[in-house]
Amino acid sequence: MKSRRQLGAGPVVRSGSRAVYRSVVELDSEPHIVRTDLASGAAAPQREAIARIVHLTDLHVTDAQSPARFEWVNRYARDPRFRELITMHRPQETLNMHAIAAMVRMINNLDAVQLVAMTGDAIDNTQRNELTNFLALLDGGMVRPDSGAPGYDGVQRADWPGQIFWKPDGPPQGDLYQDGLGFPQHPGLLDEAMQPFRTDGIRVPWLGCYGNHEEVCQGVGVVSEVLARAMTGSRKAIEPPTGLEPDGVVERFVQHPEQFLAGASVEVAADPERRPISRAEFVDAHVRNGGHGFTTDAYYAHDEGAVRYITLDTVCDAGGADGSIDAAQLHWLERKLEEVHSSFQTRDGSNARTRNADRYVVILSHHGYDTLSNPRAERRADALLNLLLRFRNVVLWLNGHIHANRITPRGTSGGGSHGFWEVTTSSLVDWPCQARLIELFQAGGGKLGIACTMLDHDGEGLAGLHRELAGNVPVRGFDSGYSGTPLDRNALLLLPQPF
Repeated sequence: MKSRRQLGAGPVVRSGSRAVYRSVVELDSEPHIVRTDLASGAAAPQREAIARIVHLTDLHVTDAQSPARFEWVNRYARDPRFRELITMHRPQETLNMHAIAAMVRMINNLDAVQLVAMTGDAIDNTQRNELTNFLALLDGGMVRPDSGAPGYDGVQRADWPGQIFWKPDGPPQGDLYQDGLGFPQHPGLLDEAMQPFRTDGIRVPWLGCYGNHEEVCQGVGVVSEVLARAMTGSRKAIEPPTGLEPDGVVERFVQHPEQFLAGASVEVAADPERRPISRAEFVDAHVRNGGHGFTTDAYYAHDEGAVRYITLDTVCDAGGADGSIDAAQLHWLERKLEEVHSSFQTRDGSNARTRNADRYVVILSHHGYDTLSNPRAERRADALLNLLLRFRNVVLWLNGHIHANRITPRGTSGGGSHGFWEVTTSSLVDWPCQARLIELFQAGGGKLGIACTMLDHDGEGLAGLHRELAGNVPVRGFDSGYSGTPLDRNALLLLPQPF
């Protein structure tokens, strides 16, 4: 367990009329804070390692030129009625794949990592070409950020209609990001970002997970037949439909996103590889590339060493960003938990004994407890939490979705009740653009230790610029709170040894 460097906002590089643009600098490393919410007392020095894994989430591999992206919605960023639809565009999104490649290189340089756990939103817009690039990034191969005709053709092009996007090839005058926010002028950046490149992939096993951006358009809207045709078509909307009514706009986008294509549009190059994918196709693509935990369903159990990793499918078919879980999957989960417990608490509160060998259990899902709240499905977050608390070998729940670092104890330290730690890690697409190292170890004195250490890629060039741009994005940047508090970052989490 060793603290690594910490990055943060540096000196002002440029000043705009509305905000300043800062560099990214290295700060003093943060020590690990011991958290005793679930077990009192101090931890012995780290020893008897049980597992050493990397948690990676919310990569958002993006086809930044897709005609099925609704970037014009960003003009309503200050209207709370559009909150669940923001953001439809990020100034750094053409560089996403370069940042992911840099994080993969960093992971490969870590010692003794046994596994990488990916918890969903691998891609941004449920497109086949995004999935192909994601698998190339993590498995190794040729990554092709460009789509349609050769060269960048999207909202950041210098002559694209409108002034609400960062246009690095264009003049500062009238550019909201350059003129107003101090973003740099960077001629040639977009064409450079679109060049294909080769990656080695992650050198250790990695597990996949299904997120809402794999299922629905821009993570929110159900893909209709009309929208599916538009994805591979040659017209791109640049204006809202005439008479767009802000009241109820989110639910209209959830149910009928194709209606948001009805405004003024421009011609773009079509690409059949932009077609939408299904849940089954997402799973099958992983199976054809080694499985990464998947077999037939989008949820599964994977045993590695002394740990059982259980990946859940928390995506709501009815659309919307937040998650849900059905009763059938809860019954399946109960069976998978029983298989790795020598004893457990039954539904009526009694204790049941088995002949099964004990394993530590780590739950993986895209949504966490607080975001299993989709109103379009029956809410079973409490049922899931109560189920997990009946099985003492459940020690950790890793998830993403909210793009922020957060560590939450579930359960209490008193009364003999079981508890576990829920650890949510920030995204790679938004600031702070991080992953997390997780180390399970025997902490002595009848305690289990879970060391959490934030990881920053060492990327320079395009990957470094991606991170700097992300830090300077209004609302989602340096001051967004996505980094979390010190209690949510480098932490040593204690809980009673379950067996």
